[in-house]
Amino acid sequence: MPYAIANIYGNHLASNLYGTIKLYPWHQGTLVQTEIFNLPINQNKSLFFGFHLHEGNTCENNFKKVGGHYNPTNQQHPLHAGDLPPLLSNNSGYAYAVIYTERFKPSEVINHVFIIHQNPDDFRTQPSGDSGPMIACGVIEKI
Repeated sequence: MPYAIANIYGNHLASNLYGTIKLYPWHQGTLVQTEIFNLPINQNKSLFFGFHLHEGNTCENNFKKVGGHYNPTNQQHPLHAGDLPPLLSNNSGYAYAVIYTERFKPSEVINHVFIIHQNPDDFRTQPSGDSGPMIACGVIEKI
């Protein structure tokens, strides 16, 4: 059973986007299980989308208060705890991914937010990878 969940929804750039992200404690870190529907592949030149955990605690006001990437150890990008591998969509806008990270435990990120960006992370640009506009958000809640 997951420890926490984030229900993801899109903004005006991806109004039909929705999905869930479930967090499971595993070994010394977290399994992040992501299932997203209706990614806007027509607006994206590739099928990759930036995927980050942010420090904020709300998606309100078109995601304006999500803060920067979750970065409790003050690292450079792409070594923030919140820097996650990009989501890969199929041609129908569906993405499913399971990743393991030791950068955080589920209990440490309750009330923070997951963000999906319109473009893939370039893993170079500081401070956040030049992933383009935020298109989806979800607050992490303990189950």
